Amino acid sequence: MEEGGGKPAGLTRDRIKVSKVSDLISRFEENSNAESKRDGSALKQTSKASNCSPNYRVNQRTDISKLQEKFSSSSSAAAATQDAKTPAANGVVAQMEQDKETEEETHQSVRTETAELVNGDLERADEVDDHSPSHHTVRTAAESQAEQEDSEATEETVQKSEEGNSEHKETNEQKLFKIASELLHTEKAYVARLNLLDQVFCAKMMEEASKGTFPVDVVKNIFSNITSIHAFHSQFLLPALEKRMGEWASTPRIGDILQKLTPFLKMYAEYVKNFDKAMELLKQWTDRSPQFKAVIQEIQSQEICGNLTLQHHMLEPVQRVPRYEMLLKDYLKKLPQDDPDRTDAEKSLEIIATAATHSNSAIRKSENLKKLMEIYEMLGEEEDIVHPSNEFIKEGHILKLAARNTSAMERYLFLFNNMLLYCVPKFSLGGPKYTVRTRIGIDGMKVLETSNEDYPHTFQVSGKERTLELQASSEQDKAGWIKAFRETIEIFQQKNESFKNALKDVEEVSKAELGKRAPRWIRDNEVTMCMKCREPFNAITRRRHHCRACGYVVCWKCSDNKAQLEYDNNKVNKVCKDCYSILTGEGVTEGKRKGILEIEAAQITDSSIMCGFLQHSEKGGKLWQKVWCVIPEKECLVLYLYGAPQDVKALCTIPLLGYCVEDADAPASFRLSQSKSVHNFAAESEELKQRWLKVIRLAVMGEMPARPETNGGENSSAQEANPDDT
Repeated sequence: MEEGGGKPAGLTRDRIKVSKVSDLISRFEENSNAESKRDGSALKQTSKASNCSPNYRVNQRTDISKLQEKFSSSSSAAAATQDAKTPAANGVVAQMEQDKETEEETHQSVRTETAELVNGDLERADEVDDHSPSHHTVRTAAESQAEQEDSEATEETVQKSEEGNSEHKETNEQKLFKIASELLHTEKAYVARLNLLDQVFCAKMMEEASKGTFPVDVVKNIFSNITSIHAFHSQFLLPALEKRMGEWASTPRIGDILQKLTPFLKMYAEYVKNFDKAMELLKQWTDRSPQFKAVIQEIQSQEICGNLTLQHHMLEPVQRVPRYEMLLKDYLKKLPQDDPDRTDAEKSLEIIATAATHSNSAIRKSENLKKLMEIYEMLGEEEDIVHPSNEFIKEGHILKLAARNTSAMERYLFLFNNMLLYCVPKFSLGGPKYTVRTRIGIDGMKVLETSNEDYPHTFQVSGKERTLELQASSEQDKAGWIKAFRETIEIFQQKNESFKNALKDVEEVSKAELGKRAPRWIRDNEVTMCMKCREPFNAITRRRHHCRACGYVVCWKCSDNKAQLEYDNNKVNKVCKDCYSILTGEGVTEGKRKGILEIEAAQITDSSIMCGFLQHSEKGGKLWQKVWCVIPEKECLVLYLYGAPQDVKALCTIPLLGYCVEDADAPASFRLSQSKSVHNFAAESEELKQRWLKVIRLAVMGEMPARPETNGGENSSAQEANPDDT
């Protein structure tokens, strides 16, 4: 009975075991079919993974884990070691997921393992620690180890896929955070630049100006409202951005901050409008005052400046507003349409875009001024070309055909909107340098194509001052030059025509009514040059003024007269020189030394004993000015001082006879003194100083000085050969 009773019990256990195993087999076959379908298309698998919710993926992993645990408990009930915890069947499932090409073998392996379980091989595998393992048992253990590694790799792949899908969902949020972070990072750097301008450059120069070295107003006009701009960014905008980025997790938005603070960006309008004037003042006083120049150079040499000039740092506020516009546009592209921050961000963009329009215009002007500064340096700082009325057009090497022989000489051209500089290259170790031979005005200029059998690609430039026959390097280069010349001439003529039309449209006051009836004033923006002398206007040296008698827009030189006007109750008003002559019946006098000063610099430079640039200061020597000095052959005892080599009138003249000449304390400098008249001069080198002194010491004694020998120095203009050969 005990044996008979034992059999049904054992049989029952075997049947239970077989039923469990059969159930597991069917479940594994279903899973393997599903996995095979998923493995068949990588694209479908990715799409499905991306569309699944995180909860679904978590539940899926949970089901797989439960299934592994179930089968593990049934297949390794007697296992005592850690290696026996992963069942063979579970390893086979993992192998099926990894190896698509051996799907049939995988199914066969599942069946084999299942059969072994049914036949009781599972019990033998459980006893592997107590008995000598069979060949099949050893193979199963090795496969189990490999399959366990495959299972872990599969789980890691699934995990990475889920992380990738999560990153895909957060892409826009990450990009918005990145833009906001970039705004904060650039704002910190910008505030540091503003601090350099306000607390270092401006403060140091104001301190020096308070000593009387140079005017305080000059510093104020250069830096405009930089202090207000610095205060706004350092005390309001930057702290607000830092606070918001610190609480980005709960408040991911920047539009509300910008919408609140961007109206203050209107203060940039003043800085941008003043930028041209600031650049010109900076250049003017750098040339004029050695102390002014020394202060700037001292600060520029410091590490905080990063080897950049003051002009580069001053350009930063002009460029900042367009950068806000670019960042905000990028922010709005990534911002969803229904985001609560969108309305504020769009309002901010409208305000910033308006401010950026003025800045972009100023940037274009500043880039032109930067190019003019580069050319100014290449010309040895001897040509007064740096002012807003000059616009750079084109430059390049060219060959000049000589009139007297068949040679072609290398030359260099700088084309501007109102003139052409015809230059000669000169040797220099510090980059390209040129000497100006001729300045030809665009007014009246003509350009013609020419044909020359010996010299191809030639054309002719004819102006009032000179005619040049030039040879380009290729037909394309020639076409480029001709096109640039013709377009420049056309634009110049159009502006000149508008100037003439403005004159025609004026309802002129008759001579009989002049001063008795108020005139119609010509608007400032209707003219670009003085309506009397036709010199172009600029922000500093030639500003616009109105004649109160005729209404014309004139420069200060042409309006430096006053007369009583009947229509204004006989009050004294500023009038132009023509109206002054009519109203008073007197001719306009220019002073006692008018005849001497009215000599053009170019006329006496060509036949001079000595000419060149020197720094000049009278008496105390606090204010220095760079002047063009000439001692003409016909008046060898007189030193003429001009503002530039092409000026039509001298600043002053010094009759050298009777003056005392002595060395000054500063290097390469000397002094001329007579009674209360004291003139200080400084040359660029000691050698140049000695050349000047050699001529001047003879002149002060009444002797006729001879032209000194030069080595291509300052007196190059006086050494020129026949103009046709240059």
